[in-house]
Amino acid sequence: MEPHLRAKGTNFYAIGLSYKKADAEIRGHFSINEESKALILSQAKEEGIESLLVMSTCNRTELYGFAQHPFQLIKLLCEYTYGTVEEFEKVAYVHKNSKAVAHLFRVGTGLDSQILGDFEIIGQIKSGFRASKKIDMINPFLERLTNAVIQASKRIKNETEISSGATSVSFAAVQYILAKVPYVSDKNILLFGTGKIGRNTCENLIKHTKNDHIILINRTRDKAEKVAGKFNLVVKDFDNLKEEVNNADVLIVGTGAQTPTVTKDIVETDEPLLILDLSIPKNVDTEVGELPNVTLVHMDHLSKITDTTLQRRREHIPHAERIIEEVRSEFDSWLETRKFAPTIKALKNKLSSFKEAEINLQRKKITDFNEEQATIISDRIIQKITNHFASHLKDENTSANESIELIQKVFQIQNK
Repeated sequence: MEPHLRAKGTNFYAIGLSYKKADAEIRGHFSINEESKALILSQAKEEGIESLLVMSTCNRTELYGFAQHPFQLIKLLCEYTYGTVEEFEKVAYVHKNSKAVAHLFRVGTGLDSQILGDFEIIGQIKSGFRASKKIDMINPFLERLTNAVIQASKRIKNETEISSGATSVSFAAVQYILAKVPYVSDKNILLFGTGKIGRNTCENLIKHTKNDHIILINRTRDKAEKVAGKFNLVVKDFDNLKEEVNNADVLIVGTGAQTPTVTKDIVETDEPLLILDLSIPKNVDTEVGELPNVTLVHMDHLSKITDTTLQRRREHIPHAERIIEEVRSEFDSWLETRKFAPTIKALKNKLSSFKEAEINLQRKKITDFNEEQATIISDRIIQKITNHFASHLKDENTSANESIELIQKVFQIQNK
């Protein structure tokens, strides 16, 4: 990371936690909604953090930004979520500079996803970028990096089959239902909540099960009706939740509530009931799973379901990594160029001042001095000299820092 790309004394950090070390409950403590995201960004701006990208999904929460110490970012995260610093330290990761860059590439291209090749994350990166850009919290480095990650993601999606078949936990949920529930098209399926994963599961269920009597309940009925209209579902009021749970063969929970809504006292049926909790934080009390007729499955279990599709996807990892390497090397070249651009500019200014002085002198000395021609020739020579220096600095065998120092010494120039 180069000094002119960031404020003095800062580094680029990625701090966060994911499904790899943090269970659903802890991830829930650190989940960031839109309101908290806006508060984190404005607080960061007040604290003088020059660039920050915030993202939160059911599988991870991450902050990418420039800071003097990663704790500045950790403190921001803990201040606007339910998580504590102690909790964070137990499950977190902190990456610095080039490692932070590499991490964002892996996350944004689905290689770090809970289900390999899940590209939903790139949407989160784009929306995080938009939110930061809106309040001028994206510097040229983070803008260029985000665009490079989006480009790599697009190429991997188009040029490999890493996202063929399953694309998300919702797919795994449907696979699970199809495997565990016989005659599923005749069963009573209840979807509680209109969260994204729940909606996706529902869409996949309709596609794969031919079940035309799925019921949807949400706290706010109008949201439920919007979703229902799209998928042709039956909407019931929130007050009917208990009754419908006890009618159901399969219950899919996808709400955004912070505490469990489906508790032991709601379930009164003795019939077999399969409950899939696709919420972060968990929205079905673990005690519900103790009931003898209930099978309670959380999304963390679903993501462990490996099938031939996932097996096939792994074969495309090397190709995806080659694409990342290509895009990353373009980004690194840009970064190198940014590193010596001020020196080349200062050199050009210095040579131009020599030109001006010389032309002024020759104008006085030579009668009918052709200033226009002299300017054209001088400018071409200046351009050739600066191009030579730029090529030298770009050469991978060159120690750019030493060469920059020498150019500054010889021509007595200083970057501004």
